[in-house]
Amino acid sequence: MHWLTENAVLVCAHELGIISNNATQNFVRIKGRRVLVARNPENKTIAGCPNTGPSIKPCTKTLKVTRGYSSLLRINGHRVCLSNVTGLTDGTPPGTVTYKVRSTGQKLVSEI
Repeated sequence: MHWLTENAVLVCAHELGIISNNATQNFVRIKGRRVLVARNPENKTIAGCPNTGPSIKPCTKTLKVTRGYSSLLRINGHRVCLSNVTGLTDGTPPGTVTYKVRSTGQKLVSEI
């Protein structure tokens, strides 16, 4: 599993909804880009989700990560985000639409 950096691209399950990234730690960088840690992918804005229509809510926000935080590695007490990060969005139908990593933002550092 590769580590995520602030250059990572995360998307909703509809593939066109892009999630904003905001790294909260400044201690560890890969090729100058900050590594994402626990809670960075949560409660983020999703722009461009095409899931629209009558009584359909597009994905506009990420919810809690359900998988993808390292159980081994931490930065300043926060678990490192890995390439299998996933969780739910606020899109409809509720509790079914997920988000995922399209690109990690780097290919140099991984957790075995």
